[in-house]
Amino acid sequence: MALIQTVSLSSFQKEETSMKSNLKTTILAAAMACSVMLTGPAAAQEITAKFSVTLPEASHQGQGVAKFVQLVKERSQGRIEIKPYYNAALGNDVQVTSALQGGSIQFVVPQTTTLTGMIKEFEVLDYPFLFDSEQEAEAVLDGAVGQRLLDTLPEKGLVGLAFWENGFFNFTNSRHPIAKLEDFNDLKLRAVQAKISQESIKTLGATPVPLAVPELFTALETRTVDGQGTPATVTTALRLDEVQKYLSKTRHTYGAFIPLVSKKFWDKLSEDDRKLLLQAAIDARTYQRGVARDQDRDALARMAAKGVAINEVSPAERTRMREASKPIWDAFAQGSMVEVLQATQAEIAKVRK
Repeated sequence: MALIQTVSLSSFQKEETSMKSNLKTTILAAAMACSVMLTGPAAAQEITAKFSVTLPEASHQGQGVAKFVQLVKERSQGRIEIKPYYNAALGNDVQVTSALQGGSIQFVVPQTTTLTGMIKEFEVLDYPFLFDSEQEAEAVLDGAVGQRLLDTLPEKGLVGLAFWENGFFNFTNSRHPIAKLEDFNDLKLRAVQAKISQESIKTLGATPVPLAVPELFTALETRTVDGQGTPATVTTALRLDEVQKYLSKTRHTYGAFIPLVSKKFWDKLSEDDRKLLLQAAIDARTYQRGVARDQDRDALARMAAKGVAINEVSPAERTRMREASKPIWDAFAQGSMVEVLQATQAEIAKVRK
């Protein structure tokens, strides 16, 4: 009987030891599972970032950023919080793009011209009279050429998400309408610091006067400069229509914004978060372009109501202006630019057919 009890007790002890061992294994496995969960999605749970915006929130640029921020917050369920700083509160486009490379700012949305100093291929977007319509610009920017340009950015410490719209530039002046090529003769027109802007104005027959934006209103008011070329929304935002009599729809350049991310910030994100940000920028693009076109029409209507004389430029005269500008294309299309220009023209040709 004692032997039976000993055997039974021994069996019970072995079973109890086995149960304890299994319980420890189960607890350990559960703990490891929790650990994996915590080091996976939860590791990226709270992300905060700064987004520098040059224009006011009500602008087409500002509205695009606001939409992007909203989409990111909704799709990350509040896990990714992006704070926009409007009205160039963190600096101008050149300053904040430099800060982006350093990692102190996470997002900016400059005009593509800002990048031409570091990546020459972006200069193709500034060629005068390259595009005739928004559809042509979209075909280039949203297609293979646009992707090629985006692919040049990471080596400069930047990541490009998409291309948004600033709009077509039109010349205004205080002397007379520009309806034909010869009307540029003897006009003094404001140019930006980029060489291609200055050379383009010269080729048309006018005199370029390099000026920073803060100097522009006074220069136009005092007739130191006759005119300038910006999208209608910018013309009204800067109140330039108060000191300009004429607006001619030259549509000589198409301006694009480019939402950029600091590569230092980007490299720390999970693949899922990168996909989320990229898709949000693409979805915000459609909305932003719509806002840009609505605001352009509204700005033209407001200027007309104030008494600014607005005139169309016929397709035939725009063709003459393009032909006069071709030497600029040839002069600036050197090296890798030749291939980029050819690819751009091929995409435009598809749309025109």
